[in-house]
Amino acid sequence: MWGVTFVQVKDAVALYPLFAFFAVRFAIGAGALALPGARRVRGLGRDGAAAAVLLGGLLGSGYALQTAGLERTTVSATGFITGMQTVLTPVFALLLFRARIGAAVWVGVVLATVGLALLAGVHRGAAAGDLLVLGGAAAFAVQIVLLERFAPRFDALAFTLVEMLAVAAGFSGVAVARGELSWPHGWTVWGALIVTGLFATAFAFLAQTWAQRRLTATRTALAFALEPVWAALFGVTLAGDRLAAAGWIGCALIFAGIVVAEAA
Repeated sequence: MWGVTFVQVKDAVALYPLFAFFAVRFAIGAGALALPGARRVRGLGRDGAAAAVLLGGLLGSGYALQTAGLERTTVSATGFITGMQTVLTPVFALLLFRARIGAAVWVGVVLATVGLALLAGVHRGAAAGDLLVLGGAAAFAVQIVLLERFAPRFDALAFTLVEMLAVAAGFSGVAVARGELSWPHGWTVWGALIVTGLFATAFAFLAQTWAQRRLTATRTALAFALEPVWAALFGVTLAGDRLAAAGWIGCALIFAGIVVAEAA
């Protein structure tokens, strides 16, 4: 879902401010989850609601830092450094919870990282921008690590709903402060908002919460390493992009890294 929406979002944010887009996107996602999930929120209790807000804050911070960094560095550097969440996730799992990461999983992480480097091309960007994007990748990694702890304890639907509400509220505040929040116009913008809001937000983050009741944070991060692969493939098939040989090798290495880690 995240990979296929790159083409739509690129067209939409050329017409509608990015932070306002995020605000409406996550509001649509929260609205979709509210219909079946609102009555279940009470069951989270204070601890569950606080945990969901915390993770929503991490998600929002990750997107905001990534966007701020993208304005100051290259697109390829942003793509690669964001993908570094694959490496940062087991590191944070080790630091925060002393999680044991098997040797084969580390091999998978290294293969996926090399693949990301080849896929992104990794051109040198501005140091300030790179650091902001790295901060965003760290926020995404911590969100994945903490969700491994919270997901088994709380209802997935209610937890994701509160998490999405927190992100929507945060981006709404930023968009209002920047004077960017306005009613979207045009099918290009609305089409992207509906697809990302329903599928890339409501469905995708609910799927993550549900899956992390069963998966470790590191395996989840390795699966997320496929996002730029899907983005590249859909860019080729839908937007006429061209992927060099190094890019195709990078895609293959990411797949290989996941296979190695999953076998372990």
